[in-house]
Amino acid sequence: MTEHSSSSRGGAGIEQPTVFVVDDDESMRAALRNLLESVDLRVEAFGSAPEFLRRAIPDGPSCLVLDIRLPGPSGLDFQAELAKVNVHIPIIFMTGHGDIPMTVKAMKAGAVEFLAKPFRDQDMLDAVRVALERDRKRRQAEKNLANLRSRFETLTARERDVAEWVASGLMNKQIAAELGLAEITVKIHRGHIMRKLSAKSLVDLVRMTDSLGIPPKRKSGKPTYD
Repeated sequence: MTEHSSSSRGGAGIEQPTVFVVDDDESMRAALRNLLESVDLRVEAFGSAPEFLRRAIPDGPSCLVLDIRLPGPSGLDFQAELAKVNVHIPIIFMTGHGDIPMTVKAMKAGAVEFLAKPFRDQDMLDAVRVALERDRKRRQAEKNLANLRSRFETLTARERDVAEWVASGLMNKQIAAELGLAEITVKIHRGHIMRKLSAKSLVDLVRMTDSLGIPPKRKSGKPTYD
């Protein structure tokens, strides 16, 4: 049975972080819930990985406190399974039987921390703080990228061509030769691009196209004319 926190702390409109706990030890789940709720965190606890998978992850900062040894697939196997289905929740591992190879494997796969039981309360709280901050930053980065994609889609096909050439380091005159346009036309397109993308400089535009995964264009060798 899923154990839900009854905590409703946090004001309206404030993104309240959620800490998920997966451990088959009921006393450990209860102890962690009490610890985390004592610092105003929302907690949901589960006795197994399948229980957790049936719960939709909320649209807000979250992390997973996961026991390494669970009924069925291990915590490490579950970490790999989450990655396969594109769930990028930060994970803090707990274990009473940890060893160095297991720790290395977990950390290489992106775990935030690997805590040996019994652990200090403060060590867990510090790890959760780091994990939630990591998730906040990831979510903000994804939001920023989605907004950038939306702005890029407002460009016309010609503006996209010009943007890609500008980001590749070509001058207006060179871009005009590549596209068979007048230089003044390229300048006009360039102004529209900078405005639509809210780019403040060439460096800003290059960073945006790089974030969007747009590869630099190569010059065709067409001559430019004075």
